Amino acid sequence: MSSDERSTDSGIEIKTVYRSADLKDFDEAVQLGEPGHYPYTRGVQETMYRGRLWTMRQYAGFGTAEATNERFKFLLQAGQTGLSCAFDLPTQMGLDADHVRAEGEVGKVGVAISSLDDMRLLLKDLPLDSVTTSMTINATASTLLLLYQLVGEEQGVKGSQLRGTIQNDILKEYVARGTYIYPPRPSMRLIVDTFAYCAKEIPHWNTISISGYHIREAGSTAVQEVAFTLANGIAYVEAALAAGLALDDFAPRLSFFFNAHNNLFEEVAKYRAARRLWAWIMRERFGSSDPKSTMLRFHTQTGGSTLTAQQPENNIVRVTIQGLAATLGGTQSLHTNGFDEALGLPTERAARLALRTQQVLGYESGIADTVDPLAGSYYVESLTDEVERLAREYIEEIDERGGSVAAIEAHYLQDEIEAAAYEFARSVERGDKIVVGVNQFVDAETTKSDVFPIDELQQRAQVERVRLLKTTRDSEAVRVALEDLATAARGSANVLYPMKVALSRLATLGEVADVLRGEFGLYQAS
Repeated sequence: MSSDERSTDSGIEIKTVYRSADLKDFDEAVQLGEPGHYPYTRGVQETMYRGRLWTMRQYAGFGTAEATNERFKFLLQAGQTGLSCAFDLPTQMGLDADHVRAEGEVGKVGVAISSLDDMRLLLKDLPLDSVTTSMTINATASTLLLLYQLVGEEQGVKGSQLRGTIQNDILKEYVARGTYIYPPRPSMRLIVDTFAYCAKEIPHWNTISISGYHIREAGSTAVQEVAFTLANGIAYVEAALAAGLALDDFAPRLSFFFNAHNNLFEEVAKYRAARRLWAWIMRERFGSSDPKSTMLRFHTQTGGSTLTAQQPENNIVRVTIQGLAATLGGTQSLHTNGFDEALGLPTERAARLALRTQQVLGYESGIADTVDPLAGSYYVESLTDEVERLAREYIEEIDERGGSVAAIEAHYLQDEIEAAAYEFARSVERGDKIVVGVNQFVDAETTKSDVFPIDELQQRAQVERVRLLKTTRDSEAVRVALEDLATAARGSANVLYPMKVALSRLATLGEVADVLRGEFGLYQAS
């Protein structure tokens, strides 16, 4: 690329100047429309942030349930408007804290939840009838949701009053993260069972957060993030329809989760293109007649992979730009990363500053005063069209390969992401892509930052709590309930109903997962 040639992170050529001629095929009524109306390019609500700011939902979770409960209360007192919970790797992988494979990982990258007792401690004194909670959990999402519902019921909160989101997006685990347990097809069954269960029992819960975030963290481009996420969304809709669910019974509760990186205008265009493309998919491909089914509602998290351990204070600026992109793009909720997250879990100081960044954006910047303030920009509209066009091409290719599940099994999505990640790394090595403090503007001395401490005593306490639970509960009642779960898994019944009974009798998360491992098998990546 010559010095006067420029492109976005997705390789879209950027012209020196954009004029009306660049939008010669642009039909404002079709492609732009009005906020709150199909195709939702300008946002899913008519008034957007003039009516209500996005939900400021800072991600938290570490150590024991008690420790995370304290962080939740700290964030709520600081002005956070929604909870977001991270779980440790054993919990994500369906292992109790006392499992031999959990040793050294308990509570390290999230909170350890092994049983109903743990969930009670996690949610102690929190107003579940009014607070919304997002849980970043996938393979064991149905288990964590049922534990949440059981605690709500103990507090007198009905399922119809609970509001929140489980990520529950297993397809991106095979593509980007690796915290899967079962093979793709039985995993899809678990997700569809969750759709059906929530439609009857927890009707206001978002049953899935179809995630492009981790696809982007694995190295994809912005275009790939949109395309692969929406292709996975198509797969979930098709699976639910094949199971006999009515489209407009479950589709309004589908939600999405996107990343925010540093290229401000491409990121804004990405969100606008994703909304428009999903609206078209739901109406034209699936024939939805409910406007709520065609709305792409999404949460955004700023880009963890963009944060640098070198000169970590620079991350404050990066996170601000990324938060600006998400809000200019019309996100429904936002997590802004702590500046020290390239070093470890965010300290309280970093978490507070990340929240304050959102509050400054919301209350001081003026971006919330009008809907879609970048609409009509020659550059932004041209970029929105191009992101949508390129994403459509990817989706058509995935369709030709048999859809997302088949494309994942053939390693197509993984190969495309790996190629993009490799090219980005090479561009940084060559100096074509400047990362401040890493390959340019490097300081001779490194800046010292506080690092979040890992409490080994908390880890041991969690292990002992699980062991004690298993010796004091009614073991026979647990055994019978787990047998009923196994029977449902072998057949076609919805597994969440017997799973809830087992959890209420103090079966552990690991024991539930063991039953499903026995019936569904384990997935081994090729």
